[in-house]
Amino acid sequence: QVQLVESGGGLVQAGGSLRLSCVASGSIFSIRNMGWYRQAPGKQRELVATISSGGSTNYVDSVKGRFTISRDNAKNTVYLQMNSLKPEDTAVYYCNVLFGLVPIGSWGQGTQVTVSS
Repeated sequence: QVQLVESGGGLVQAGGSLRLSCVASGSIFSIRNMGWYRQAPGKQRELVATISSGGSTNYVDSVKGRFTISRDNAKNTVYLQMNSLKPEDTAVYYCNVLFGLVPIGSWGQGTQVTVSS
């Protein structure tokens, strides 16, 4: 089972930026699709960005043009660069390994992102 550790969250003013990191255990990282999720209080967890093993990316409409997902296979790490942050981006952010669009790793603790207005 793949273990995941997220970091990089914090408190930022609207319009600011953060870069999240997710380190995955295991030697299969480079052949797996990865995704970043977020869960706001009282809401379901949503998939916001994905990156394939080949580097193709997809984003939910609400973050397109503001968030960028990337990966470093040598470091078993996936990143989420978040720019022009809005209060509605406030959530706990998680990463996971994807099979199709299904998360198959063990959920980590996530990293809290809070955007003040």
